[in-house]
Amino acid sequence: MPKPVTAVIVGAGHRALVYASYAAKHPDELKIVGVADLMPQRRQQIAALYGLSPDQCFESAEELAARPQMADVIINGTMDHQHVPTSLPLLAAGYDMLLEKPFATNEAEMWELARAARRHGRKVVICHVLRYAPFYVAIRQRVQAGEIGELVNVQTIEHVSYHHMVVGYVRGKWNKKSECHSSMLMAKCCHDLDLIAWMKSGIAPRAVASFGNNFYFRADKAPAGAGTRCLVDCPIEADCLYSARKHYLDHPNRWTFYVWASLEHLANPTMEDKIAELKGDSPFGRCVWKCDNDVVDHQSVIVEFADGCTASHNMVGGTSRPSRAIHLLGTGGEIQGVMEDSKFVIRHIDPRPGHEYSEELVDLNIAGDMHGAFGGHGGGDARLVADFLSVIRGEAPSISTTTLDDSVNGHLIGFSADRAMEEHRVVDLAWPQDI
Repeated sequence: MPKPVTAVIVGAGHRALVYASYAAKHPDELKIVGVADLMPQRRQQIAALYGLSPDQCFESAEELAARPQMADVIINGTMDHQHVPTSLPLLAAGYDMLLEKPFATNEAEMWELARAARRHGRKVVICHVLRYAPFYVAIRQRVQAGEIGELVNVQTIEHVSYHHMVVGYVRGKWNKKSECHSSMLMAKCCHDLDLIAWMKSGIAPRAVASFGNNFYFRADKAPAGAGTRCLVDCPIEADCLYSARKHYLDHPNRWTFYVWASLEHLANPTMEDKIAELKGDSPFGRCVWKCDNDVVDHQSVIVEFADGCTASHNMVGGTSRPSRAIHLLGTGGEIQGVMEDSKFVIRHIDPRPGHEYSEELVDLNIAGDMHGAFGGHGGGDARLVADFLSVIRGEAPSISTTTLDDSVNGHLIGFSADRAMEEHRVVDLAWPQDI
């Protein structure tokens, strides 16, 4: 039996730990042999979890890269703006990498990473987990088999739930591009943009337009009498749909890795600890209409591909139900479904008397969590790691496998869409000649 792939966690945040947890269930395939993180407590937690010694723990990617190579791969789960700066020295040091999305925060960084991976001959797989969700795999298989002919139009929709919207993009660490360096479109929807590029695999996107803004989560939309902090000065808190008490205290297991990160030094924070935190300077105790957020809460993207196919993506934040939907229309039929329902339909023209179209229901019957709030991504997380390890072992790629070059098109759509929105124009897409 081959030896397990060895890995170092760089940036021991929530997503990296989700991917690394594969080692606990499949120790014959993956072994964690190191960690690099600025926070001593996180280093200690990972060391205890995976039995690491002090010489396997590092304060930074640069410190790790300066040592002789100690593992096969890196699991890079740093914040968006740290992805490229931490990846470059590690690629140069000889590591292959599983890199969280978005893998860059602007086009210049994106091309820099692509050039570095090519120059050093390293494998870099981006965490496009939805490619591995059974729902999307089944759809891609039907498209690749030609069941609906040539794609004429691709439509994707993401509805970001009210609690996800405010924890991440209003109160949370992705609420200002100046700090997280990623737009909401790139932070939340580069999965969806990658799906569009994947469904059109081999055909380059050539032009993008986009519109969006912050429609609701701003001061002039605040209800009359709203305070500035839910548990401190708000007389309408008991009736507010966005009360921090309702979101984070009444739902103690929702978004804990974000809301209570500042209490990581406490082994078991009490309810009193959490209330004090929300009453203090925690960003999660703020009124959602009186935060410092400047990212959009909804955005629409339109794409034209080189073969004339068009695509659209609509992101809406603050919805009652979280969901992702897709509708593919081809010259020979269409596919339409919602990921959370684990089913889709395939339709074909049916000109027989008494008919208009035929319809086949594909019910995947997947039980369990389908959302990102508690991990899962429609079953894609674990499958992504398994596929990454297969790539590292040199095995044949699966239908979901993405190379770094393949990931560029989805990111290029996103960066160009944000520019199109900001500049109110259509943006033409092109790759540099040296990529």
